Amino acid sequence: MKIVTPRSLGYRFPAEFEPHLATWLSWPHDETTWPGKFNSIFPSYIAFIKKLTEGELVRININDQAMKDFASNLLVMYGVNMDRVEFYFHPTNDAWCRDYGPAFLVNPGAKEPKVVVDWDFNTWGDKYPPFDLDDLVPTLIAKEFNLPVFYPGIIMEGGSVDFNGAGTLITSSCVLLNKNRNPNLNRDQIENYLVDFYGQDLVLWVDEGVVGDDTDGHIDDTVRFINEDTVIAVVEEQKNEDNYAPLQKNLADLKRMRLLNGKQLNIIEIPMPDDVIWENRRLPVSYANFYIANKSVIVPTFKSPKDDKVLSVIADSFPGREVVGIDSTDIIWGYGSFHCLSQQEPLI
Repeated sequence: MKIVTPRSLGYRFPAEFEPHLATWLSWPHDETTWPGKFNSIFPSYIAFIKKLTEGELVRININDQAMKDFASNLLVMYGVNMDRVEFYFHPTNDAWCRDYGPAFLVNPGAKEPKVVVDWDFNTWGDKYPPFDLDDLVPTLIAKEFNLPVFYPGIIMEGGSVDFNGAGTLITSSCVLLNKNRNPNLNRDQIENYLVDFYGQDLVLWVDEGVVGDDTDGHIDDTVRFINEDTVIAVVEEQKNEDNYAPLQKNLADLKRMRLLNGKQLNIIEIPMPDDVIWENRRLPVSYANFYIANKSVIVPTFKSPKDDKVLSVIADSFPGREVVGIDSTDIIWGYGSFHCLSQQEPLI
C-alpha cells in the first residue's frame, strides 16, 4: 500500500525568504550549552528578537511560568514590542529550535492548508543527551494550533537542509549520510524521505561542513539559497587554513549543479570570518548562519575586520530587506547562531 506523504497531498516546505507568519524560538535555559558565558548571550539574543518583531510574530517555547516571567521582564527591559511576542508552555532541553522544531509545510488549496512534519531528533548523533523534550516540540506546537502531523520516523535536523522555494533542497552528505543519524538508510533512501516529506522534486548534495561544527557539517553554515536560483556560499580565503580545501570542494560541486529547469546556480561567495577561539576550542563561526526574516536579514558578526565587507555583500543580495549584523561571539560558544536558534512558520 502506498504511504500517504505530504508531497503526495500537494504540500511543500516554503523557502525561508517567502513570507512568514512567525518565527519560533526556544528560550535558552541550559547553562551547560554556554559554559561561563550563559548570561552574556542575552543582549544579542534579545536584539535578534527585537529585530524580528518589526516584521512578524515571535513565538517562544518556554518551560514554565518562572521562565516566562524572566523572559518577559528581560524583553520589556530591552524595549521589545511585546504585542508581537507569544509564549507557549512547551518544555525543551535546549535552545536550538531550527533542528528539532516543526517543519511547516503548506498547500493553499487543501482543506488543511498548513501541516507539520515531526522528524525524529537525537542531538546530532546522540552527542548531548537528554533530548526527549526537544523531540516532542513539533507535535506540541501542532496540537496547539490543531494542525495535522506527519511522522517520517527518521532522524532529520532543520539546519541540515535549505530550500529554493521551487522544488529544490540542498544538503550535505557529511550530515545526512553520517552513521550516527540513520545508519540503515543509503543516499537514495534518504533522498526519497526528503522529497516525500518536504514536498520537493530535487535534492542537491555538497560534501563538506566547516571545521568545529559539532553537527558534523550543517548546510546552514556553508550554502544558503537566497532566491530560486542563487546561493550564498562561504569560502576560506587563506590557503593554509583547514577550511580552505573542503569549502573549495563545495564550491566546485556547486558550479557543476543544475536546477530543475537546467539552469546553473548563481553563486555569491562570502569569506569565512577570522577564527574565534574560546578555551582552546575553535568555534564554528560562519556568516552563512544568517536568518531571513520578513523585513530583514539578521547576520551573525564576530568582531572581525571582514564583518562590514560581508554585510555589504549580503545587503546587495537582498534588495528590499534591511541587513543587520548582530554580534555572535558569545552565542557561538554554544556552537550555533541565529539560524540555528530559529524556525520560520510560513504565512498562508
